[in-house]
Amino acid sequence: MNFKIATAPHVVHGPPVARIMRQVIYALIPGTLAMSWFFGPGVLINIAIASAAALVSEAAMLKLRRRDPLVPLSDGSAVVCAWLLALALPPLAPWWLPAVGAVFAIVIAKQLFGGIGYNIFNPAMAGYCALIVSFPVEMTRWLPPRGLPAESMGFLETLFFSFNGQLPAGFSWDAITQATPLDRMTTELSMMHTMEEIRASPLWGSLGGRGWEWAANGYLLGGLWLAYRRIIDWRIPTAVIGSLLAMASAYYFADPDTHPFPAFHLFSGGAMLGAFFIATDPVSASTTPLGRWIYGAGIGVLIFILRSFGAYPDGVAFAVLLMNAAVPLIDRYTVPRPFGHRRGKRA
Repeated sequence: MNFKIATAPHVVHGPPVARIMRQVIYALIPGTLAMSWFFGPGVLINIAIASAAALVSEAAMLKLRRRDPLVPLSDGSAVVCAWLLALALPPLAPWWLPAVGAVFAIVIAKQLFGGIGYNIFNPAMAGYCALIVSFPVEMTRWLPPRGLPAESMGFLETLFFSFNGQLPAGFSWDAITQATPLDRMTTELSMMHTMEEIRASPLWGSLGGRGWEWAANGYLLGGLWLAYRRIIDWRIPTAVIGSLLAMASAYYFADPDTHPFPAFHLFSGGAMLGAFFIATDPVSASTTPLGRWIYGAGIGVLIFILRSFGAYPDGVAFAVLLMNAAVPLIDRYTVPRPFGHRRGKRA
């Protein structure tokens, strides 16, 4: 029997970047649909504006670097970055907010570091942090979820406001905007209210924030599919969710009057989106098996600390960026032992 023998290196090429990015976009659809249903068409408008700004800025940067923009633009990485950023923005944002965030993410956090494969920080979260620090008012104008008694705006009215900046006649900010469940919890705890009193708010659902829990379940469904397809490493989201759940459980059982039920942290805000779609970025995440456990656990712990004791209600973006900065150190000390190496034996 004859066998085909090939010379080294015996390297198996992974799927191309464009195919991976398409899988990520497919996985984002359930969570995106849930966000659009509960928080209005502004979610889709933000995605469209951010994607256009990301593609234009990436093409411009590639031209400045004297590179052919067609191949990098076709891989879908800019669209995925813009999509993730847009999902973190308020659905009633002016057009320049997703545009500025996408440009910052692509130009500053991605292309100035060398483009895809060279960025140290997650571009989408870098753009989000730049926006929330620079424009805190616009970044807190969240709509109440569908089902609550509040004024609602249709697609054309939302589109008109996005580009014109004026609310329709008869609408006011107080009537159409409301704090997120995480923000509401932080504010009321500072006013010495107990969790039992806070949970009486209609913003609360069965597991987390009303509407937010459905979006989180959509991200969970898409993330599990990515893990099944081996597009992402299951260690990172498991470590993020496990450490966040462990921290939340410890504080809840120690003092349930000032800390919510642990599931609230998982199904409110961007915890599920961060665990499956942001922390698992193959460029800015840890690359070693043990390092991925440490990296994910660090993100989960930081999310809880920032939510409970920090100035920003969510904290996912800051937690990811802080652990991105720690990745080189983590990878340095978690390199797997070479095959055949014996402890204490010198080469």
